Amino acid sequence: MDHREPGAVVAEGLRFGYPGREVLRGVDLRIGAGELVALVGLNGCGKSTFLRLAAGLLRPDGGRVLLDGEEVARLSRRGAARRVALLHQSAPPVPGLTVRQLVRQGRYAARGPLGMLRDGDDAVSARALADAGVADWAGRPVDALSGGERQRVRLAMALAQDTRTLLLDEPTTYLDLRHQLEVLQTVVRLRAERGLTVVMVVHDLNHAARFADRIVALRDGRVAADGKPADIVTPALLAEVLGVEGRVAPDDRGGWPVCYPDHPLEAARPLRNENHIH
Repeated sequence: MDHREPGAVVAEGLRFGYPGREVLRGVDLRIGAGELVALVGLNGCGKSTFLRLAAGLLRPDGGRVLLDGEEVARLSRRGAARRVALLHQSAPPVPGLTVRQLVRQGRYAARGPLGMLRDGDDAVSARALADAGVADWAGRPVDALSGGERQRVRLAMALAQDTRTLLLDEPTTYLDLRHQLEVLQTVVRLRAERGLTVVMVVHDLNHAARFADRIVALRDGRVAADGKPADIVTPALLAEVLGVEGRVAPDDRGGWPVCYPDHPLEAARPLRNENHIH
């Protein structure tokens, strides 16, 4: 893979920790342009931290992340935001903003603070509204929308950054099943239509197996498994990464692996291979 390829995300020996707790312990990961990759693992394993490092919001303690061949930590905040958009797990409400006004916030990196004062949508904002399916709501207050509707608006705001790479931190959190599927199907469609590289943190392994091209499982700050869903979603993955005893069988329509968790284990089983589960 060419590290300079637009949309490519490469982590080399990536380490990061908070006071008293090491989170990432040497992550090597290469994500090619146009891939849709799901990050899975237990809480605290480093999934969200990886996204924040890739977006330039945190600086690594060791190693590096490359976007389009350039080291993220050496870019300015606006420079990183021109290359990668991060949809955070949750965002504080902004009372009084309309959908149009919120989506236009995504143009900050390109237009700057003065550009944000201009009236009207530019072509990029208009396309983001349309592509996320929220153009009809443009004049509505964001705080009057349902949770699923707000998440699609926040997705439109991320699209308005007009980057080749989209990072999604648990995009279905707090949503009911219908809206979870709606958001994930929208992400899959936008990835295909725009040629995006998408890396998303997903808690539901069944959703990861259905919608992602590739799953990367983190455990104890390292990559424990990496591959196509059909290859790595196994009872061993459930036990050794997620700490759950369970079964896996192919979906009778689509063929993707479906997990049937039976009960939690007292502790995740030791990894049989330090780098990959087979």
